[in-house]
Amino acid sequence: MPLDRPPLIDWYRRNRARSRALFDLVDDEAYYTKPIALRHPIVFYEGHLPAFSFNTLVKKALGGASIDGRLETLFARGIDPHETAGPKETAADAAWPTREVVHQFAEEADHQVLRALANADVDRPGDALLDRGEAVFAILEHEAMHQETLLYMWHRLPLARKRRPAGYSPRTNGAPPRHEWIEIPAGRATLGVDRAAVPFGWDNEFSALTCDVPAFAIEQHDVTSQQFLEFVDAGGYRDQQWWRPEDWEWVQREQITHPLFWEVHDDDWFWRGMFALVPLPAAWPVYVSNAEARAYARWRGGRLPTEAEFQRAAFGSPDGERLHPWGCETPSAVHGVFDFSSWDPEPAGTHPKGNSAWNVHDLVGNGWEWTTTPFGPFPGFRAMASYPEYSADFFDGEHVVMKGASPATARELLRPTFRNWFRPRYPYVYATFRCATDRPVSLRN
Repeated sequence: MPLDRPPLIDWYRRNRARSRALFDLVDDEAYYTKPIALRHPIVFYEGHLPAFSFNTLVKKALGGASIDGRLETLFARGIDPHETAGPKETAADAAWPTREVVHQFAEEADHQVLRALANADVDRPGDALLDRGEAVFAILEHEAMHQETLLYMWHRLPLARKRRPAGYSPRTNGAPPRHEWIEIPAGRATLGVDRAAVPFGWDNEFSALTCDVPAFAIEQHDVTSQQFLEFVDAGGYRDQQWWRPEDWEWVQREQITHPLFWEVHDDDWFWRGMFALVPLPAAWPVYVSNAEARAYARWRGGRLPTEAEFQRAAFGSPDGERLHPWGCETPSAVHGVFDFSSWDPEPAGTHPKGNSAWNVHDLVGNGWEWTTTPFGPFPGFRAMASYPEYSADFFDGEHVVMKGASPATARELLRPTFRNWFRPRYPYVYATFRCATDRPVSLRN
């Protein structure tokens, strides 16, 4: 079946409009700064998004001519942020282009990409880059994923360097939900999918792998700030017994005493919202690194779920596996906090229409969820031609799978096979967690 071009063109336009709106939030004084020292300055990302789309589709897949070879190379690829060492300064860092030059480059790149989407032969059966429009979907999802990166970077900017939108009002009301454990019966979970069964997927989603998952129990809700504060108050960040050796070394070296999204002022805790500090919302899911989530789970006497267990809890049911935790209904705001519906989290458990078949809340939305599973290939993995380094560069045992979605995850990525991953001590992402166990009665409540 040939590609339906108008929806793809609309998707590209929506992506670009959203990206421009996000960059417009940043004032000019911040444009060449690094909100996160481990990443590139903001200017890089405004050039990277159109450059990647142009390089991948127009130049690589269709053989088109360059616009500006230097900028196409400068903006070609981001980095894999390590916990301690950011990108090394290069000669290019001293000569980033002006914002006007970036905008001119982006305008021409957008023009050529849109022309290709409308008229070029972008769906070539048997072509490694364009079979079923692979390069088209790659550039569309790539930009959507990067928009989430932009937002968690913007979270680290000083509040004065951002333009607060009208109507910004974090939803902080609501009491933390009651602590409950949900028993998930033994059953099968499908990780990945067969290539022929879907229009597009990233290479790490192929091929389908079916796992037998023993019975386990999982928390009905994500761990909230109120719950995590108990760990902080109990001296969890000062007690080595809860941490793996490499994680404890990180805590000591970086002098970490609480989650990155928290701040303390006059002995009161605050959440660092996107555009304002707000008194710590007790019912919000806590955002932490995998290292901190593991330490908390161990303190509770539990553990984090595996990728297969998350899959079983989120998409399993007594009648088979579902497209979404709630079923086949198209994702919308009633199902969870995703698709840029909120600048910040919302109280846990406030979207019951998104519950799974087992009545577990917020498995998709309100924060990615850490697992214990190292990021690796499924049997039959083959690097994709349009972006061969996308997954393979990270099959190193140093990255951990996250599942679900955050408030800044685009709706197009809400599929059961989508996998996210980061290093366990990278604390900046919108990532939460919930505990799992084989014996729920043994855990600290």
